[in-house]
Amino acid sequence: MTTTLAPVAPVDTDITIEQLTLDPYSIFKRLRAENPVLKIKSINRTLLTRAEDTKYVKENPALFSSDDPSTPMERAFRAHTLMRKDAEEHLAERNAMAPTFAGKNIKGCWEPIYTKIAEDFVASLPRGETVDLFKHLAAPYAARCLKHLLGIEEASDADMERWSQTLIDGAGNFGYRQELFDLCDTANDEMDALFHATIPRHKADPNASALSVMVNAEDPIPLSQIFANIKIAIGGGINEPRDAMLTILYGLMTNPDQMEACKKDALWGQAFEEGVRWVAPIQASSRLVMEDTVIRGYHIPKGDVVMTSQASACHDEALYDKPEEYNIFRPKVPHQAFGNGPHFCQGTHIARRMLANIMLPMLFDRFPDMTLPDPGAVQFYGFGFRGPLSLPVTLN
Repeated sequence: MTTTLAPVAPVDTDITIEQLTLDPYSIFKRLRAENPVLKIKSINRTLLTRAEDTKYVKENPALFSSDDPSTPMERAFRAHTLMRKDAEEHLAERNAMAPTFAGKNIKGCWEPIYTKIAEDFVASLPRGETVDLFKHLAAPYAARCLKHLLGIEEASDADMERWSQTLIDGAGNFGYRQELFDLCDTANDEMDALFHATIPRHKADPNASALSVMVNAEDPIPLSQIFANIKIAIGGGINEPRDAMLTILYGLMTNPDQMEACKKDALWGQAFEEGVRWVAPIQASSRLVMEDTVIRGYHIPKGDVVMTSQASACHDEALYDKPEEYNIFRPKVPHQAFGNGPHFCQGTHIARRMLANIMLPMLFDRFPDMTLPDPGAVQFYGFGFRGPLSLPVTLN
């Protein structure tokens, strides 16, 4: 592809990380219309905000490598994780956990466990009271389900939540604040110790959990990468279902007609897909440009880092009418909330099962008339990862 005559992408020096954290969607809307390829100084990346471009980048790993050397993820996780690997190296580590996510294990192993966990949590919620469902349901439910999936039941729900948020904060630490990395170091030490202590149990009694599958494999990947895989799952496996659940509940309770339709016709799958499209739990991903190329007429040089905003892609007006609205009745159009290409989220089917099949119908069965007392008080937060910081709901 000829790139020498193409201009370089414009540079923005005004957009801050704080603005992208507090109100990214208004920025994305403007950029899709005016500057869909834009070098943003504060994040030192060329941001891509149109769905066509984000999809193109994700589906061409030879040209756009996951191995971004400037990402804070490696520092946060103290490992070169599978999220930053390509081709055979990435596939080997992804496949190491694949049996855990197989359909037969989801249905035969994890669904019964998750159903019992959901029953316990929903039964414990006080009828008639206003409760923050972030703290009392979404986060601990995701944490407890995940520790069974990973094979680290010895961890407390609180530790799982803290480790996850610490890793997320570290992976998104584009300002390279040392105090966030210090917290990551503490969390990594704690996780490493627990993983080592858990391995003998899995050696003695193998099961379908990720840690057990990996340590008992005929030709296992290195232990350091087994641990890195588990940490990646902790980082993403709590916030994704947690934030998706809260976003869906917020969307339904601020649109009563849709909530009634869901209860009447069991449209929980539609509620789930629209929720993750509306506010993607994982908002953006970085890719290293391996060869000079052109995107939308702009020269993207080898060695540059592009950031694909799947959050913006899920609001692209070329695909969605009134994308800023939560609407479970909108025509079905594939979204990029779980990514695409080789790095498509491995836990997608687990998250759907946890929420659309189990938690949402169960929660509304017990509390069919629950309400959101003050929708304006709900604050969505995050640039790399995004969801409500709290969701106070009156349980009727």
